[in-house]
Amino acid sequence: MPAQPLPLLVLASTSRYRRELLARLGLPFATLAPAVDESPVAGETPPTLALRLACAKARAAQSAYPDALIIGCDQVAAVGAALLSKPGSHENAVRQLQLMRGKPVQFFTALCLLNARTARTQQDVVTITVHMRDVTDAQIERYLAVDQPYDCAGSAKIEGLGIALVARFEGDDPSALIGLPLIRLCAMLRGEGVELP
Repeated sequence: MPAQPLPLLVLASTSRYRRELLARLGLPFATLAPAVDESPVAGETPPTLALRLACAKARAAQSAYPDALIIGCDQVAAVGAALLSKPGSHENAVRQLQLMRGKPVQFFTALCLLNARTARTQQDVVTITVHMRDVTDAQIERYLAVDQPYDCAGSAKIEGLGIALVARFEGDDPSALIGLPLIRLCAMLRGEGVELP
């Protein structure tokens, strides 16, 4: 009996970091820019916000890819009660890094795998706690000049020089910190019959 063809895999994200992570699995995939309002709802906790947005992104791709396995993902970072979004500018990144220095920062990376054909979803939030070093303003400026992480929640590229800002981290899946929890995604894909090594 011939092997079943792989279902079309769609990443509902235009993040180059997520594309690079997903490419590690060696599966063909398409990408789509989901049109989703990412504004938080009053009283929403960071993990709830991340999961709501991940699922909304997956659903936003469903009509364009009705037979696909669609991956929605979102990440929210928080220092205590303060949410850290993508800074978008140098000034905002400086403020975020000043707020984070010497403190634990939680990164909530939500994942939603939607089987568009059956409407079945698998979802989870992977939490990584990053303990930041107590860096100086000059070190923050030197870091930003190199990595320019203005499109990263929390203003630090852990896969780049941002690792020098970190004392240690706690968590089970380092890829979650970059934006796509591959260990959890592999389990979800296997749950949909996708064969992985």
